[in-house]
Amino acid sequence: MTYQRWTLRTENTSYTVRLSPDGPWAELDAWGPLGVEDGPSALDWSRRTHFITPADAAPGEYLPYGLRPFTGSELVASRPDGEDRGVWWEFAGAEANEGALRLAFHDGLLGLRTVLCYEVVPGTDVILRWTEFTATDELRLERLDSAAVNIPVSGVARLTYLTGQWSQEFQRTQLDLPRGTFTIGSLQGVPGHAYAPWLAVQDGEAPAAYGIALAWPGNWHITAEAEPGGALRVRAGRVPHEGAVVLAPGETLATPQLACAFSPDGLDGLSRVWHRYERHLSGERLHRPRKVLYNSWEATGFDVDAAGQLELAKTAADIGAELFVVDDGWFTGRADDTGGLGDWWPDPVAFPEGFGQFVSDVRALGLDFGLWIEPEAVSPGSRLHAEHPEWVYRIEGRPGRLVRNELLLDLGRTDVQDFVIGTLDRLLGAYAISYLKWDMNRPPTERGRPGAGRVDLDAEHVAGYLRVLDHLRAAHPHVTVEGCAGGGGRIEHATIARTDVVWPSDNTAPLDRLSVQYGFLHAHAPHVMSSWVTDAPGVFDPRPRSLAFRFVNAMCGVLGVGADLRTWTPDQRAEAAGWIARYKEVRDVIHLGEARLLGTPEEPSCGVQYDAGDRTVVAALSTGRLDGAPLVPGRPDRLRLRGLEPATRYRDTATGTSYSGAHLLHYGLPFAWSADHDADLVVLMRE
Repeated sequence: MTYQRWTLRTENTSYTVRLSPDGPWAELDAWGPLGVEDGPSALDWSRRTHFITPADAAPGEYLPYGLRPFTGSELVASRPDGEDRGVWWEFAGAEANEGALRLAFHDGLLGLRTVLCYEVVPGTDVILRWTEFTATDELRLERLDSAAVNIPVSGVARLTYLTGQWSQEFQRTQLDLPRGTFTIGSLQGVPGHAYAPWLAVQDGEAPAAYGIALAWPGNWHITAEAEPGGALRVRAGRVPHEGAVVLAPGETLATPQLACAFSPDGLDGLSRVWHRYERHLSGERLHRPRKVLYNSWEATGFDVDAAGQLELAKTAADIGAELFVVDDGWFTGRADDTGGLGDWWPDPVAFPEGFGQFVSDVRALGLDFGLWIEPEAVSPGSRLHAEHPEWVYRIEGRPGRLVRNELLLDLGRTDVQDFVIGTLDRLLGAYAISYLKWDMNRPPTERGRPGAGRVDLDAEHVAGYLRVLDHLRAAHPHVTVEGCAGGGGRIEHATIARTDVVWPSDNTAPLDRLSVQYGFLHAHAPHVMSSWVTDAPGVFDPRPRSLAFRFVNAMCGVLGVGADLRTWTPDQRAEAAGWIARYKEVRDVIHLGEARLLGTPEEPSCGVQYDAGDRTVVAALSTGRLDGAPLVPGRPDRLRLRGLEPATRYRDTATGTSYSGAHLLHYGLPFAWSADHDADLVVLMRE
């Protein structure tokens, strides 16, 4: 038996696809470290047994309903009337270039051409996969997953995924799946707060880790199925809003990209693969310094006026902030959350000398200027809604529900997209704005567009959202864009590729935020993680922590401050200035270096290690008792570092203490925690 084979190689791994001669489907051959290849499936003998078809027995690469009737399928297609449901395709050719592969299949009876697409991401251990469909006749696609991957497991599959809710996003969660089906996803029109479109898989306790992440800011699913014979099949894709997508004759539809990653070094190694990939997504913007911002929301709320904002801006500049962001409340009709959204004009009462003068006054303090906006939302009492009630999602004859006292614009409409683009162009053109915080605070509810027929409103909203972001990037390349959706409700690779930073959670309490960031850094890079120092008390973990803890925790990503600085004492402001100065000295290491997670928030001590060039930065945090009792009586607590050279010496730049790499790897970096010392930032220089 002979096979056609194609192998894609990343930095350290290979992904081999083979085409079986006795069945029209592609089969996964091997995915793992370079040089590791397997032969045909161990279940090939089952092709001669009852109740198992060849497609069910083989580890199929991408299988349509029809060829695989007994277990799951990635593609379900039919004619518009529901007849001829299923696809029986034939191999139609391959295009193989260095780092890219396209495998084409054709169903002449149904009139569907399907192309499986693969692309290696340079400098990473990531392979992108997606699928393209072209119809010769009108077709109905009920399921159109981006890809499926087969992960070899010898026993129980260990799944790691990120769960939560609003203000408690990105909680690392694990599940052992011996058999059965596991599914996560969202029907909220965004990835949502409950689950992130990200999954890691390990073979029980084995260290190697496989990961997938879907680049889609709309409805989605990831499904893992522990199948007979010791394999785990994972499929992922978008979920059509109306249950199906109608493909017109001659139309081609491309699914979202599914990024597939591998690391032999477990979840921590897999996180660094994702970090490198997201640095790749940032492109040239990666080397633009992420400035220390001050955001006025927690200090003033909706009570925004020029005098109060300038007072805060002066104090922020004094402690070393580089950017001042005015949050919600700057526009007309926005005394509270019941009005104003959609009427994006600076309030002349709040800025009596003009908004342009106010921005100039902020910039005269040596600060860049930023602005919050929620361009997808509209208040029922706004002028925009009065002029264009048809622009909101609605169902004829049904009442519209308010969420956060607002309605959601149908961003799938071209005229709505043009309005949003025009609004952003006007604001960014009229004022010296270098930072834009894009928020979205409600999911779609009555998701309808009267008179439009059966259209995939979810996909159209996503296309509109991405069109606006692409315009922002092209027309205003100097503007730093922050992505936010009530916290971490819309964080995935399509958004990260078009923004500079994202907001993981509205919860900024110290220990709550530590848990959020611990999970976040498993999937996403430090240079995209916006994190603020605030006065917020703990919600889920109310134990108090110091100002130092809040700063060191926030310095693990892109540092910001959101506290009411007017209430801080001179000593607190001086301490803040010291931390900000230290952060500026090492942010290039934090944002561009290799990150390693040290411990977990459940342990008495944890932290993050960053390595770049001759410098190692360790952000260390005490999560245990603060009464001075060490973890082990008579011995200080410590964090064992990783990735250092045992024979090399490393000097603490603050104390001058020199450690061998072996000492730091095996004994650890010591910390004497106390009620007055629950966090530290250590910079080690290679000697």
